Amino acid sequence: MNTGEHTTSGAGLVHDKQDGRGAALTALLSRLSDGLARAGLNKTQLAARAGLGRTTVSEAFRGGGSAQTVAALARALKLPVDELLELQRAAAKEPGTITVHVVGPGRPIGQWEPHELEVHPAGPAKAASSAEALAMRVLPKYVPRAHDQVLADAVRDADAGRSRIVVLVGTSSTGKTRACWEAVQDLAKAGWRLWHPFDPTRAEAALEELHRVGPRTVVWLNEAQHYLGDPTHGERIAAAVHQLLLDEERRPVLVLGTLWPEYAHRYTALPTPGGPDPYSRVRELLAGHTTAVPDAFDANALAEAAALAGQGDRLLADALTRARDSGRITQDLAGVPELLRRYEQATPPARALLEAAMDARRLGVGLHLPQAFLTDAASDYLTDTDYDQLTDDWAERAFAELAELVHGKQAPLRRTTPRAPRRPPAPTATAGHPAPALAGPVFRLADYLEQHGRTTRRHLCPPASFWHAAHTHLTHPEDLKSLADEAGSRHRQQWAHLLLHRAADQGHTGALGRLAAMREEAGDRGGAEALLRQAADHGNTGALFDLARLREEAGDREGAEALARQAADQGHTDALFRLAELREEAGDREGAEALLRQAADHGNTGALFDLARLREEAGDREGAEALARQAVDHGLSLALAYLAKLPEISNRLWPYGLDPDGTPTLPWHG
Repeated sequence: MNTGEHTTSGAGLVHDKQDGRGAALTALLSRLSDGLARAGLNKTQLAARAGLGRTTVSEAFRGGGSAQTVAALARALKLPVDELLELQRAAAKEPGTITVHVVGPGRPIGQWEPHELEVHPAGPAKAASSAEALAMRVLPKYVPRAHDQVLADAVRDADAGRSRIVVLVGTSSTGKTRACWEAVQDLAKAGWRLWHPFDPTRAEAALEELHRVGPRTVVWLNEAQHYLGDPTHGERIAAAVHQLLLDEERRPVLVLGTLWPEYAHRYTALPTPGGPDPYSRVRELLAGHTTAVPDAFDANALAEAAALAGQGDRLLADALTRARDSGRITQDLAGVPELLRRYEQATPPARALLEAAMDARRLGVGLHLPQAFLTDAASDYLTDTDYDQLTDDWAERAFAELAELVHGKQAPLRRTTPRAPRRPPAPTATAGHPAPALAGPVFRLADYLEQHGRTTRRHLCPPASFWHAAHTHLTHPEDLKSLADEAGSRHRQQWAHLLLHRAADQGHTGALGRLAAMREEAGDRGGAEALLRQAADHGNTGALFDLARLREEAGDREGAEALARQAADQGHTDALFRLAELREEAGDREGAEALLRQAADHGNTGALFDLARLREEAGDREGAEALARQAVDHGLSLALAYLAKLPEISNRLWPYGLDPDGTPTLPWHG
């Protein structure tokens, strides 16, 4: 054998380089190439016709074919077998012949890029072309979990010379492939190779090349159902992998695979007595070598993810804003690129539905969006041309398009069923009016698209069809009130007024109060009082307080005090404060102090300050200082200013201070 410089090809072939090439070998390769061209075949087709492996054929066309291979190729290409064998024998004796040493399929781990091995991209791509997009994708920092220890143990055994197999079992986008990629990084430093059988099909590539796998190789069987579950080759592949793991001459090797639970169950289930057993070798291979990957991050993993987010990992930080509660962090990360692509490449009707849903969520509508609302709202999101091309079933087809799942079992817009409440209801602005049941199907926008809409559409005002659909189809009082406020801020006053009335009709007391304010601004005090009384009848204590103000402005101090007393009895501290003022104005300082203390006990820091003032006016400087300090401790800087004006205590303001211009400064304000 010649001893020239060695190079490694992507197919795992080592060539002895020579300055020339023998005449016989040149003639042989020329005859094979001409025959291939005349036959109109590619090498994969030739391999099938000759009954050879695709890699074996490729080696022969590079000068590494055996006599048996050359004979089979000659027959398949209808070339003279004896002549080609004579050239092959002569080439083997020639100086300058290229000798090929097979070191096994695959290439060094460090030459692989994780997305080539089907690690899901995370986050939207920013590059112009798909190739650039793949290259520029950045993976989030890795968060180890319990299954990573199983992988680490297998890697340690492999590095110590023992062949191992681990198959991770988990649902879509739970981080199985990424976990395998992280695990083999230590082997990359040790010079291991990695082989991902893929072409022409996964099963064909595996069956053809498994016998050539050499030591210190990772066999990458991602989505192992394509290998082990193949109806034609699956059992043979399982047997070949089993043999590879037992082969002392080829160890150590590490076989890593991933499976969805339904496939793992199918392959490992025992057959019925007397029934067929299509996965006997697969079941034997997997026995004791599968490890579960959970759907969600546990508390420890979430804490680690939050720490990495705090160190600047924006992908994890964004995912946590959407998926912390569910713990489905990997699913969120895997789904983001495809969700964005589905939005950007959606048909016009589907995109219109998505943008109507985005606007509804960013303007305060709840999670569950009625189908009728979205359908009616979508019309003005379409151009005239797109609107004119709508078919009778456009909505049905658009909703079906948006329901198709992406990674992590997410859909851009999916039908959902609201859960029945299982907790005591919290106080709401619609006391006495339970939220109406939603009529018809409801849909939920994907969390990422909701976040995307809040960012990209924040300055846009929805079109008229949106407001009309909201007024026509939405029934939840909080949704209507939120949209009314947004319509008003966007100078859609007529829609704001209509939505407020609809919210009020559904029992939203805040909407009644806002309508009352509008009536008062228009000079209709009687109408304002009527609306406020309606709100007060539904438990709105603020309405009672506003009624008291209107009564006082009308000169009815007795009625005002009675209404303020009702509001105070229901816990309205501003009403207590106002009652104290009325008592003080009437000369009842003792009654005023009692009411202020009651307000202070309910957290009103202004009441503490007024108590300090009353104590000072009564000559109780020590009591005044104590009350003012309490107010300061609750963040009332006005009380600090009051303390600073008392000369006899201004030198005792520690831990408070004064700015150079004499302005009081709270300690937590610097």
